[in-house]
Amino acid sequence: MKFCLFTYIRNIVEKITGNGKFQHSKYNPNYSYSQCGEDIIVNRILGRLKIPNPTYLDIGASHPIQLNNTYKFYEQGTTGVLVEPEPTLFCGLRKVRPKDTILNIGIGIDEREYADFYIMTNQFLSTFSKESAENIMGYGKNKIEKVIQIPLANINTIIAKYFHPCPNFISIDVEGLDFEILKKLNFSRYTPEVFCLETISYTENNTEQKITEIIDFMVSHGYMVYGDTYINTIFVDKTKWRNR
Repeated sequence: MKFCLFTYIRNIVEKITGNGKFQHSKYNPNYSYSQCGEDIIVNRILGRLKIPNPTYLDIGASHPIQLNNTYKFYEQGTTGVLVEPEPTLFCGLRKVRPKDTILNIGIGIDEREYADFYIMTNQFLSTFSKESAENIMGYGKNKIEKVIQIPLANINTIIAKYFHPCPNFISIDVEGLDFEILKKLNFSRYTPEVFCLETISYTENNTEQKITEIIDFMVSHGYMVYGDTYINTIFVDKTKWRNR
């Protein structure tokens, strides 16, 4: 996850100069809580698709408000499922977003029921990927503070249990395993209208690299690229968009 300075500065200015009613996104459709305005783009797409009360699955929800891709929709009165394995962040989500279903688990990519979870100094960068944890230690003052066992669940199992038939919007940001989770989704059964996926990876020397495999994968499953903020790519079901 990388912070978008432009969005941060713009939101601060709006808070300072606003007259009160424009300080929150339910009053101002152009107010963003996401990294780089992704929630504004998704909100616009769902509006064009005539989905006034979208459901969402937020995998790697992290903070309940800041840099969050689904809080805008929660604030507007809709609810969904948030997945967050980091215990402290999970507690924060449960406190701030009580109407959502909050799961303190990880999304499995194999048959294991539990997996090691690496708690980083910056808890927002904690991850199930040992490789990602080691890469994160290469920049800043981050280190692995501890390793804990976290229960896992399959993404299709979660959708079947909590959605009918599937969420309108899926956001995935899990520090290194996004593509592996995505490949486990049963696209023949579940076709959410919109995805927001992190498509930037960071190498050992802290350079950035676009994950074109994710884009190619989504296109092969009937999605088109609607927008890209460099960090995240937003995909829309091509058929549903053309038939809107």
